[in-house]
Amino acid sequence: MKSIDPADFKVVDKIKLSKLPTNLEVGASDEKKENKLEKISAKLSELQDVMYAHNKYGVLICLQGMDTSGKDSLIREVFKGFNSRGVVVSSFKTPNSAELEHDYLWRHYLALPEKGKFAIFNRTYYENVLVTRVHPEYILNENLPGIENVEDITPEFWENRMEQIRNFEKHISQNGIIVLKFYMHLSKEEQRQRLLRRLEEGKHNWKFSTSDLKERGHWDEYMEYYEDAINSTSTEEAPWYVVPADDKEMARYIVGKIIWEEMQKHTDIKEPEMDDKVKENIEMYKDILKKE
Repeated sequence: MKSIDPADFKVVDKIKLSKLPTNLEVGASDEKKENKLEKISAKLSELQDVMYAHNKYGVLICLQGMDTSGKDSLIREVFKGFNSRGVVVSSFKTPNSAELEHDYLWRHYLALPEKGKFAIFNRTYYENVLVTRVHPEYILNENLPGIENVEDITPEFWENRMEQIRNFEKHISQNGIIVLKFYMHLSKEEQRQRLLRRLEEGKHNWKFSTSDLKERGHWDEYMEYYEDAINSTSTEEAPWYVVPADDKEMARYIVGKIIWEEMQKHTDIKEPEMDDKVKENIEMYKDILKKE
């Protein structure tokens, strides 16, 4: 099976999504991919246990992609080996009335990971430069100064939001949160096939929503705005990775492998050593316990 190098997927220069593959041929069966992912998932779980004891870093995993790009199943498969205390998944839907009384990043601040834990954002604050850009009328719900109608939302507005997001990510990364962002790069044809399966397979009917077709009608706009968001906000402290998503098993393995490889760069993450005074008297403590 072809080796996975995170550098092949990391966005370091301006990219064109139309030029990047949505499928990666590696010459391996689904079973082999799943076995490789099992091993990576187990290693990540062990790493999180060490992180919990180390208590200095949190990890934020951001997942973005079009409907049916496989985000939910990826979360289930990549993180299934984790201790439940070590990972928290947040899915951000349309903001409610309380959330709209704050700035658009507020609810995401509240969901950031504690030290020693992973947080997974299934859809993220990037929706505020994606879905709101496709549907700018949604911005009016935020009741912002100077924005009375859609015509008030200028290109400078979106540039400012990109800068705000970069600043947000820089701030949290400088305070111990490791940020890794994944765009699940799905082809329009593969999405069509997956939506059809939801309609044709009874057990998956519940997953289908007419809104999926509505948003599919804006495919080209979404691709334009995803490309702009990725190019504008992929930084060294919060990099984007564009992951081919037509093959779900392969996409899960790629994401797991990238997380593992990137976490290896943080060589200071180690289990804390026993206090010197306790270490000096360890035999005495063992004797006390044995005599009970």
